Amino acid sequence: MSEAQLSDLAHTRTDRLVRDLSDAIMSGEFEPGDRLDEHSLADRFGVSRTPVREALRQLATSGLVEVRPRRGAVVASLTADRLAELFGAMAELEATCSRLSAIGMSPVERRRLEAHHESMSAFVTENDPEGFAAANLTFHTMIYAGAHNGPLAEMAAGLRQRLLPYRRAQFHTPGRLPRSHAEHGAVVEAIVAADAAAAHAAMLRHVSLVEDSFERLAAAFTRSKASKTA
Repeated sequence: MSEAQLSDLAHTRTDRLVRDLSDAIMSGEFEPGDRLDEHSLADRFGVSRTPVREALRQLATSGLVEVRPRRGAVVASLTADRLAELFGAMAELEATCSRLSAIGMSPVERRRLEAHHESMSAFVTENDPEGFAAANLTFHTMIYAGAHNGPLAEMAAGLRQRLLPYRRAQFHTPGRLPRSHAEHGAVVEAIVAADAAAAHAAMLRHVSLVEDSFERLAAAFTRSKASKTA
């Protein structure tokens, strides 16, 4: 196997581990303050400590994990107020990218965005949250690029990485896939029509509804956990 293939394999393994660990944290399997031991996690997921260490580093950037001196990684306690601040900042950044995309996207970029959005309907029909989540990341990245503003795209991508576990989790809310796809449709329609104000408003509403969906999912997890311990 070539060096490039080995690198791709390691990257894929880490991505999968980030997803599995974030799912375990979001579902309440690991609680705030729980220590995340590298050896135990490596045994559990059948990997070496290297991808575990990288996965924990990535989860630390999202706020799900906190790395403490002499204690290692623990599940972080992210307050609702802090999460609301992050979602608010994300909404403003993505709305601005959408507005600039409506102004500056080339005809080819608009067609590609429209085609990608249409292709995502298959994941809705198949009720495939993971497939939709991957395509969703591409969708938003295309809008960042379409803004043609490098610093803004970098800030949006960086904040999105921090919120990725939360944004991905909301796709497991019943009925969220078709609603998200419809919200995307409003954004695409405005960008294709070069309606900057409508694109800004549609994306602002979309990210606000993402936050609402995540809050409902988190509340459902809390109720489920309480019923099991009652």
